[in-house]
Amino acid sequence: MADFLTDQEFRMFSDLIYTASGITFSDTNRSILESRLKEKLRDKKLENVSDYYAMLIKDSEEQKSLLDSVTTNLTRFFRNQPHFDALENYVIPELVKVKRAEGKNKLKIWSAGCSTGEEPYTIAMVMKKHLPIGFTAEITASDLSLKCLLVGKTGFYQESRVAGIPDDYLKLYFDKLNDGYQVKKDISQMVNFDYHNLKHDSKHTDFDLVFCRNVLIYFDEPAQKEVIDRFWRAMSPKSFLFIGHSESLFGMETQFKFLKTDWACFYQKGF
Repeated sequence: MADFLTDQEFRMFSDLIYTASGITFSDTNRSILESRLKEKLRDKKLENVSDYYAMLIKDSEEQKSLLDSVTTNLTRFFRNQPHFDALENYVIPELVKVKRAEGKNKLKIWSAGCSTGEEPYTIAMVMKKHLPIGFTAEITASDLSLKCLLVGKTGFYQESRVAGIPDDYLKLYFDKLNDGYQVKKDISQMVNFDYHNLKHDSKHTDFDLVFCRNVLIYFDEPAQKEVIDRFWRAMSPKSFLFIGHSESLFGMETQFKFLKTDWACFYQKGF
C-alpha cells in the first residue's frame, strides 16, 4: 500500500515539527504522523497535504494544534513507584536540609511533559504527606498539549484512572463523585498548569526538583542535549532531576551527576 505522504512531503512535515518542538519522526514512527495528518485534512476539509502545510506556515495556532495531536500522552498516577519512594525517602529530606540552611521553607518543582496531570498531582500528594510542618511545595505542570492541560486543570478522573493510587492517598486527597474522583482543593492549589514547549527556555527558574519522564525519547540526541541544558539553567544550585526509567544521560556531555539510591536512580545538581 502506498504511503499517504511522499518522501519529500514527509521530510517537510517532520522538519517543521522538529524545528518547532524537537520531536523527531523517522521511518519507524512515520505512520503516526501520516495518521494525524489524515485527521487534520478531514477536520479542515482540505484535499491535499500541501494546502495544510501552507496553512501551518501561516498559522502558529494550527502549528500548536498539530504538535498537540502528534504527542503521545500515556500516563497514570504513581507511574514508576520507585521514583516516588526515592522522592519520599531521599529527595525530600535532602531538599529540606538545603532549605533550612538557606532559611527558606518552599520547594519549587517542575513536572515537564505533565500530560493530563497525574504526575504533578502525584508529586503534590507525596509532598503534602511527607514535607515537615511549615514547608510548602509549588508545582509547575507544563505540556505541549492544550487538551491535556485542560484535563489536568479540572482535576477530575474517572474511576479507572485512579487505579494506581494507594488507598490512603485516595481517601486523603480525593473526593468521590458519582462517576469518578475529584482532586481536593488543597492539592489542586499546589499545582499550576501552563503551556510550555521544551524547545524554549522556561520562564521560571530556581526549581529544586524537575520531573521529565518519558519525554526525551521523542527527541534526537542534539534536541535531548538542548532540553537537558535548559533544565540545568532553570534549576536551583542544589536540585534533582528525574527522567524516565528507559531514558539516560549516559554519553551526554552534561554537568548533572548520576545518583543511585536504595529506591531509584536519578540525577543531581550541586550536591
